[in-house]
Order: sequence, then C-alpha cells, then structure tokens
Amino acid sequence: MSQFSKRSSSLSSLSRWFFRGQNRAQNCRHLCRLTESVEESWEPMKGLVKCSANHVPLSPISFLERAAKVYRDRKSVVYGSVKYNWGETYIRCVKLASALTQLGIARGDVLYFEQVASLAANIPAMQELHFAVPMAGAVLCSLNTRHDAAMISVLLQHSEAKIIFVDYQLLHIAQGALDILAGKNTKSPILVLIPEFDNLSPDDATSECYNYKNLLDMGHDDFVSRHPKSEWDPISINYTSGTTSRPKGVVYNHRGAYLNALATIFLHEMTSMPIYLWTVPMFHCNGWCLIWGLAALGGTNICLRHVSPKQIFDSIVLNKVTHMGGAPTVLNMIINSPPSDQRPLPHKVEIMTGGAPPPPQIISKIEELGFRVSHLYGLTETYGPGTSCIWKPEWDTLPSEKRLELKARQGVQHIGLEEVDVKDSVTMKSVPADGMTMGEIMFKGNTVMSGYLKDTKATEEAFAGGWFRSGDLAVKHPDGYIEIKDRLKDIIISGGENISSIEVETVLYRHPAVVEAAVVGRPDNHWGQTPCAFVKVKEGFTLVAQDIINYCRDNLPHYMAPRTVIFEDIPKTATGKIQKFILREKAKALGSLF
Repeated sequence: MSQFSKRSSSLSSLSRWFFRGQNRAQNCRHLCRLTESVEESWEPMKGLVKCSANHVPLSPISFLERAAKVYRDRKSVVYGSVKYNWGETYIRCVKLASALTQLGIARGDVLYFEQVASLAANIPAMQELHFAVPMAGAVLCSLNTRHDAAMISVLLQHSEAKIIFVDYQLLHIAQGALDILAGKNTKSPILVLIPEFDNLSPDDATSECYNYKNLLDMGHDDFVSRHPKSEWDPISINYTSGTTSRPKGVVYNHRGAYLNALATIFLHEMTSMPIYLWTVPMFHCNGWCLIWGLAALGGTNICLRHVSPKQIFDSIVLNKVTHMGGAPTVLNMIINSPPSDQRPLPHKVEIMTGGAPPPPQIISKIEELGFRVSHLYGLTETYGPGTSCIWKPEWDTLPSEKRLELKARQGVQHIGLEEVDVKDSVTMKSVPADGMTMGEIMFKGNTVMSGYLKDTKATEEAFAGGWFRSGDLAVKHPDGYIEIKDRLKDIIISGGENISSIEVETVLYRHPAVVEAAVVGRPDNHWGQTPCAFVKVKEGFTLVAQDIINYCRDNLPHYMAPRTVIFEDIPKTATGKIQKFILREKAKALGSLF
C-alpha cells in the first residue's frame, strides 16, 4: 500500500445511490455539502498502515456470525412451539441470503442498491430477514403492518422493492397493493409468502408467489455473506410511522445500525444472554435496532404475533423474560388490564418505554406490578433510541412524586451519539440550562440517519445548520437532562400564551376515571386556539365534559384547561403513538367555540 493520505476521490456509494435520478450538477453541490464533514484525509504516522487486518467496515452482520460461534446452542428464537438456537438461525439466514441472490438480488454497486420489503408481524421470519437481506447485499424495507393496500402500494413504488416477504395473515393487503401497481402498469415485486410455522396450507398455495420454506430449501448453506464495501452502505429503509400524512423513507447505514444496536443494549442494561419479549414492532426502527443487538449478546427473541396483557404476562412467566419494551400506551394497556389477565412476576422485568413522554402516573402503576421502567427518547431518524433518562442514585431518596417526575424526562444522549442539545431553531444557540427556556432538540452523531430516500429537499431541511432537527420542543435542566414540552406543531398558542399539550395530558392522566388522553388546538376566533381534549374513560365510570374541564382548572392555570372535551377512542399508530394529525383535523372541523 503506497498512499493513505489522499482524500477519497469518489463520494460514498450510499450517497450516489441515494440521490440517483436527479439533476447531476445539483447533486454534486448538495453531496459535497453533506459529505465534507465525514470525508476526512487520514495522515498516518510513519510505520502505520490501514489494511484489512485492522480495518473492517462495521456491520451488524458480524453480530450474527459471532453468535453462531459463541452462543451456538443458546436459544435464539421462541415462537410458540417453534424454537431455534443461534447455530440454526445463522444457517437459516445464510440459506435465505443465498436464495435471495438466486431470485436476482445483486450486490449493491456505487449507483444502486436493491431493496427487499417485508410486511409481517413479530415472527421468526422478520428476525431472520434483518440479517439475511443485508447478507445478500440488499437493503431491507420493513413496512408498517397497519397500512392499507393503497399505502403499501405507494411505499413499494417509492422504494422500488424487488421482492416483498408477506405474513400469511397480511396476504390480502399485499395482493391488494400489487393489484394497484398492476393497474398503473408498474412492475410489481416478487411475492414471498410467509406461512405459519413454515407450514403452507392448501388455501395459501398459489402459482403467483414463492413460499418462505421452499425459499430456504433452495438456498445453500455455504453461501458467503456479502459484507458492505463501506460502512455508509445502506442497510435498511424505515418509513416514518404515520404520525403525519406523508411518511418519508429514512435510510440507515451499516455503521449507524451497528453502533445503535450496541447503544440500545446498554440503554436496556442488558448483560449476556438476555431474554427479550417482542412487544415493540420489529418493523419500527428495526425493532429499535435490538434485533441486531440481541445477536451481539446471544439473547433470546420471544416472538409475539399479537400483543395483549394476558400474552405478555403468560410469556414472561413461561419464558423467564428479563426485558421488554413499548410505548406508554402499551404500559397503559397492561396496568388497565383485568386482574384475571395479570400474573405475579417471578422477578423484576426491565421495561424500556419510549415513543411519547410517559405520564408519571403510568410509570408509578406499572412499577407496582413488578416492572422496572427506563425511559428513552428518539425518532425514526435517530435509529430509534437517542437519549435515555439515566437514573442517578441520589434520586432514590427523593419523594415519590419527584422521582416519577424525573424518570419521565428524556435525559441525555446515549454512547453512540456525539451530542444532543436544545437550541434556538433560528440562531442555533443553545438555550440556557434553566429548565424553563424552550428550544428544539437537535442531534449530531453516527446514529443519525443518512437522509430521506429520494427527497433532497427534506434531507437538507432536516440537517440545516449542521444538526438534525427533531421538531420537538424541550427545555434543558441545570443537570443537562432534557425534557420534552411538545412537538413544534402540537404547541397550542392561545391569546399569545404557549400551552404545552403534554402538560395538560399529564394532568388528565391523573384523573382516576381517565384511561387515555390527547390534547390538540381547536381554532378560536378570539383566542386563536383553545385546548381540545380527547378522552377515553375507564369502564364503569361516567363523565361529562364539565367534569374534565373543572378537574383541569383545579390543577392548571385556567387558560391551559381544555374548553372542549370529546369522549372517544384515540387513534394510534402500530407503534402506539397517538395520531394527533387526525385529532387536529377533527378539532379543526369543529370550528370556533364561539
């Protein structure tokens, strides 16, 4: 090797793939801005070399290869009567990767990477696809199982997926999507059906699709995995979860996936061979990157097709589950489940919650059932978890209410991120750490997305100022811990006053008859906006709007109390996030109160 100090003469393969098909001159200018901070020359000291012996692109593929050696006989997956060990999982992934290449999946080059989509619940095939697809040199595009055929067709067309793996229970949705594509004369991906327990029923057998088991059988167990040529090569595309009407394709790379997988197992305080219950959808941020992280520790994946409190308690007791995760709505579902569905836990179960700020009341009640709650925060664009409310021993002696208040904060960045800060969105200056001044949460580091697929404008806006802009408003406390106050679009401006919907929701959750609550702004001809509360009441209770209004006025400044209360079920995404854009439309349709 003769030279090591030359700056890379070509842009990363991801960058070329990511913006292909757009104006070349514009792309060059844009990519130079994006890559100038990450493409640095390396000036070695005399006698040093950078070679295959000391430099390998980071990739979570290596976690599986190591697990097959170190944890070969340790259980990797449990799904009802189906059980695999890590040696078996490795061979299945190798054979699946081999079969993908036989279906025409080629290694990505500097201009293009082929995508493989999945539409499936938390089943073993989803865990295997997370390794097999990148091992074939392709990009995994895991789709939201709650989308309808129309949305699936849009995402398949946007991602240009060449193959789609479909859970047999979702086959009708996938076929509807393919019919829509056919009607547009758009080439449809190859469909691979995932039957239950590798069994294909006569009703599922068609000549129009492949079968998952048959695909495994045609694969070769001596296939050599295709590791990335660059850490920046894409590994997955995650479409934002649907809290807005225009989901965007968030591109993850091998380096970020590797680092966030390690960071997330640290956040979960996992040690060797944990037993993890899958209540977080595997399609969401690649299961918070834990699908890859569990392989690093030789952990066991306990798969649940459908999540219910009874199944959660039964699975914990039967499988000796040590860890699980879920949005606050999942915790809320557990604590409000009938006593007949609950079982005494054999030990403390670590439960990581995120996706929305958890009301302190929910944290308190879930811990009374034998869980220990940790709180993380992040976005699809940060590979899922980005911060954690790391607990301090000195907080143990504080009054209960204060402890719960502290635990609900979003905390500090994890070890995979360079920096998280709260900044003024215009000046880009950090807000004072006074616990009062609001700014926008911004991220910087290796576990921030590569960008939005085919959306240069959105990528530039997200990275404006050299940071990733989250769109979340927060304050920074004197100890450096951040606390979300609201989404920028969810702040209610009433008579010139900013009202945090989260603060109003926290009070609503204290009401003994309230199961769920969400607050948005309702148009008002005089005040501009007034708070509108959507409330779901516990069974056996009866409330009227004035009950809620009076309760909030007793516990909040009067201007923050809702003036409108609507009792109904609250719409959520598959990951448990409340779909406030739907509620905002409902509030808007009501018009001004007076």
